[in-house]
Amino acid sequence: MASSKKVSIVICCYNEESNIPTVVNAIHTYMDTTGYQYEIIAVNDGSNDSSQALLEKMSSEDPQLFYIEFSRNFGHQNALKAGLDNATGDCIISMDADMQHPPRILPDFIKKWEEGYDIVYTRREDDPSLSKKKRTTSGLFYKLLNFVSDIHLEQGVADFRLMDRRAANVLINIEGSDLFIRGIVHWIGFKQYAMDYMPDKRLSGQTKYTFKKMRHLAVQGILSFSTKPLNMALYLGFGIALLSLLLVPYAIISLWTGHVMAGWVSLICTVGFLGGLQLFILGIIGLYIGRIFAKTKGFPPYIIRSSNIDKE
Repeated sequence: MASSKKVSIVICCYNEESNIPTVVNAIHTYMDTTGYQYEIIAVNDGSNDSSQALLEKMSSEDPQLFYIEFSRNFGHQNALKAGLDNATGDCIISMDADMQHPPRILPDFIKKWEEGYDIVYTRREDDPSLSKKKRTTSGLFYKLLNFVSDIHLEQGVADFRLMDRRAANVLINIEGSDLFIRGIVHWIGFKQYAMDYMPDKRLSGQTKYTFKKMRHLAVQGILSFSTKPLNMALYLGFGIALLSLLLVPYAIISLWTGHVMAGWVSLICTVGFLGGLQLFILGIIGLYIGRIFAKTKGFPPYIIRSSNIDKE
């Protein structure tokens, strides 16, 4: 039975020309079984292959497919935000275009949404076929984020989720660049349901989440949701200062008894350690100040070069 409700599916694309036709066809196959109206919004995050030409051709033949082209690469989180900003559905499903987020789960998302859940998020099961390096860095990402930040993300949580319009509107109204959407979704609350899934094999190409990007994402999450690094720097500085005071009696006793040591090496090591610590703490403070500076400039999180979405 056809439903009067509408579902928006946002797919983020970066150099995925060989995967786009397959993922779009798979979305059609599974969404057609639900009876819901739906739209597909493909966000081209500054691809330098033929992804844009392919999307323009496919959208001219597919009235349910829309595209957003960025002026350059703005990053996955901003591409996801652009899709949310332009979606018109009663709920919004976000996924990647590499088929590792399997479209077969779309009907399961909608089923849980029908049961009254505002957010249906996924937890990726451990894939033994992944390299040891990839699994290790992924595990470290979540452990570091949960230890240093004020939010707790479950292992394997990704940006493959369904959000009801009410929850999505909260996220849409949050301004700024460098958004950590996984953390925001956890922070806003609402009635949430976790769905475990085994990712499919990447259809073609290589993963875009390198170690460098994972590290940047972790820093985003920490700076967005916690001041713990500043507190840790405070306690660390206090502890070292206290330790230094304990050396004063030792120096007085050594002078009194005439056992003063030259101590050139120990002095250099101490000065070098304290200097490095100070620079480290200043670097933490600088990261927070840098985010404030970026926000005051008022730059948009993304720039749209072209789109076939009718704003009216």
